[in-house]
Amino acid sequence: MAKSRDESHYLHGTEPGEQDRLSRLNDLLNEQSLQEMNLCPGDKVLDVGSGLGQLSRGIARKVGPGCVIGVERSDDQLAQARRLASQAVEDGAVDFRQGEAGRLPLRDDEWGTFDVAHARFVLEHVPDPLAVVRGMVRAVRAGGRIILEDDSHDTFRLWPEPPGLAALWRCYIRSYDRAGNDPLVGHRLVQLLHQAGAVPQRNTWLFFGACAGQQELLGAYVDNVVGILQGVREAILDVGEIEPAFFDETIAGLRRWGERPDAALWYATSWAEGRSSDAH
Repeated sequence: MAKSRDESHYLHGTEPGEQDRLSRLNDLLNEQSLQEMNLCPGDKVLDVGSGLGQLSRGIARKVGPGCVIGVERSDDQLAQARRLASQAVEDGAVDFRQGEAGRLPLRDDEWGTFDVAHARFVLEHVPDPLAVVRGMVRAVRAGGRIILEDDSHDTFRLWPEPPGLAALWRCYIRSYDRAGNDPLVGHRLVQLLHQAGAVPQRNTWLFFGACAGQQELLGAYVDNVVGILQGVREAILDVGEIEPAFFDETIAGLRRWGERPDAALWYATSWAEGRSSDAH
């Protein structure tokens, strides 16, 4: 069944294996995101698309418990986020709420009160990214910050390039298009801030990668890439450009590539930050 243009479509699903992959990915990425956010104690933060809540809880450690609201559409993700919070003895550090990124579940008296609204890896999975950013701008106070982190999948490079990976990755990118999502949304984050009424302040890239001299870290990134591709295998094959045997051979080759003494993986996620205008 085709997806409605108003309905978010997360390609990767919320099965336990995908939750495990996301949890490991959080371990790799969160510290750099937290450093770049430059949060202050007492900041009131809205984390849109909070997923498993690991980054949301990291934010709460910076700003203080009870200062963070995390919004997540998936009941499975929310349940796991609450379990992880309980296991970490951080119950109540984040107010986790079920809701869509484009229809934020905030009370009337909460709109226009946040110091920071943040979204990571959300806009690539929604049919109308601008609506999400507009909601984030509306949620912050005058002068409040809107922080967007997202992917542009064309920044992904492995060298020496494993045989078949370019074709496989191209089909992965096309699977986003077919779902009505934008796999290159990271390139237009500043434009989205401007269109949503925020004043863009700065942009950068957060580098994620490793080389053969960092074998454990490189292995973790290779495992993540393999998990991403295997998790959307059917969507990639539905594009109709590669056969199942080609997919499987390429994945096996990618794992072998991770053992090369000259392997290097390069990836950059886009970061953009704006402020709500004083007139907001």
